[in-house]
Amino acid sequence: MAAPPLPGPLAHLAPLLGDYGYWAVGAVVLVEDFGVPAPGETILIAAGVYAGAGRLNIAAVVCIAFLAAVLGDNIGYLIGRSGGRASVHRWGRYVLLTPKRLHAAEEFFRRHGGKVVTAARFVEGLRQANGIIAGTAEMSWRRFLVFNALGAALWVGLWSSLAYLAGSHITAVYDEISRYQLFVLIGFGVLAAALVGRHLLRRRRER
Repeated sequence: MAAPPLPGPLAHLAPLLGDYGYWAVGAVVLVEDFGVPAPGETILIAAGVYAGAGRLNIAAVVCIAFLAAVLGDNIGYLIGRSGGRASVHRWGRYVLLTPKRLHAAEEFFRRHGGKVVTAARFVEGLRQANGIIAGTAEMSWRRFLVFNALGAALWVGLWSSLAYLAGSHITAVYDEISRYQLFVLIGFGVLAAALVGRHLLRRRRER
């Protein structure tokens, strides 16, 4: 069966999906999830469009993308856990990230990390750094694994099913949803700053 034309910004992925199919989906999602700049979300959507046209199997797309997402974030977690903290202590002062601020961020992540790990999957930028941040903050690996898998399941399920059902109209759907990502990111920043500030204020009062 001939490959369906991919709409708009998805079109450049047609040769990659046409030549490598499921391998392309797994590889691109995997590397994106431990920080490598790659169109992981875009190729997942494109694969969903292909599946809707009968070019790929939607169940296989979902399974491969889910496993790649979980594995990629766990690689990022290992990177953060093994070298991230040392890097922050060595270079953090150049970006105003002092050990005291790092400690406050770690406390925040230990308390609220599960929600952050799950929701960050849907925010560009946070999705790629999610595992590294969790590892640097020394979040429990088992806890990270559970919430990471939950976020991956929701993310893969949402975009693959929307692309499968919407077909060539998926770009309009994607553009509409993407409009709200900036507001979500700003909300994350405000919430994090408020919680970290509250934690620092509480410690100061205790002293």
